[in-house]
Amino acid sequence: MEIQLGRGKTARRAYGIDEIALVPGNRTLDPSLADTKWRIGNIEREIPIIASAMDGVVDVRMAVRLSQLGALGVLNLEGIHTRYADPDPILDRIASVGKDEFVALMQELYAEPIKPELIEQRIQEIKQQGGIAAVSATPAGASKYGEAVAKAGADLFFVQATVVSTAHLSPESLVPLDLAEFCRSMPIPVVLGNCVTYEVTLNLLKAGAAGVLVGIGPGAACTSRGVLGVGVPQATAIADCAAARDDYYKETGNYIPIIADGGLITGGDICKCIACGADGVMIGSPFARAAEAPGRGYHWGMATPSPVLPRGTRIRVATTGSLEQILVGPAGLDDGTHNLLGALKTSMGTLGAKNIKEMQQVEVVIAPSLLTEGKVYQKAQQLGMGK
Repeated sequence: MEIQLGRGKTARRAYGIDEIALVPGNRTLDPSLADTKWRIGNIEREIPIIASAMDGVVDVRMAVRLSQLGALGVLNLEGIHTRYADPDPILDRIASVGKDEFVALMQELYAEPIKPELIEQRIQEIKQQGGIAAVSATPAGASKYGEAVAKAGADLFFVQATVVSTAHLSPESLVPLDLAEFCRSMPIPVVLGNCVTYEVTLNLLKAGAAGVLVGIGPGAACTSRGVLGVGVPQATAIADCAAARDDYYKETGNYIPIIADGGLITGGDICKCIACGADGVMIGSPFARAAEAPGRGYHWGMATPSPVLPRGTRIRVATTGSLEQILVGPAGLDDGTHNLLGALKTSMGTLGAKNIKEMQQVEVVIAPSLLTEGKVYQKAQQLGMGK
């Protein structure tokens, strides 16, 4: 339904994850029977959760441990871990500086050149420890380092930017990355993003994406929506992009996963994203809270160190438990931020969804009071959902 903003301008109502709720159907099932497996490229995972390619979230150790637990972590190839042979002192500086000095420090630290030999080294370190080597770069970085990534034996390549499209206009002095040609030339699956519309998703799928990331600006540390005024709330964005995936599948017989990326904190958030049509999710701040995370209890966005227009900030998320507790439990907190897999399986059991495909078909209602109704004591005492 279109809403008239004023003469000559109409708008479509869009919904965020906090504004919807999932409705139980005619059956329930034991959570142990819920099948959460999914496939991205040629890789099958037990847990449809990916750790974001952010320097405070994923390093070699986190990538390996996430693989061992049945999930997936993506290493940022244009971050601290490929600029410094020993990133620990750099990460200590980021965690210790005051908020007023933070942006300038980040711009200084990220001015250090990326070292191609470290890209190869990090990928090999992950592989040698039995992990899945999934890596990420901007389109410009992909063009520059794609060959080295393939040579090093990476398993997945995520090409990410605030917004990615197949119709990018550049000055005559610059040659934009041809996404379709890049997908064809790479010997490994390429995931493309981010986007929020049906049309762009369809174009990325036609370009050969092995997965499409959905989300512009919802991340906990991202300020793109405030700086640029750009974005679509996640529930609507996921549903629109999932429709493109389904139409592409009907046309080609090729099913490509849609990944909800950003703004997800609890197990309930993950469940609602899948119910809107996502096949998996990418999250950052929940994993930044793990004892094993490289951020020392802090989390910052990928565009934070931009030398021209920073579009991220550093937030303190604290350390609340081990990666295993956060991902598969047992939970040590009651607010939905621990045992994310258990939350998904329990929700699927409550809704009667045997697998991800059935979870995508559950009934969704608009429910802006879902998180506040009857929670006055939790809010007043800052417990559970009132934290």
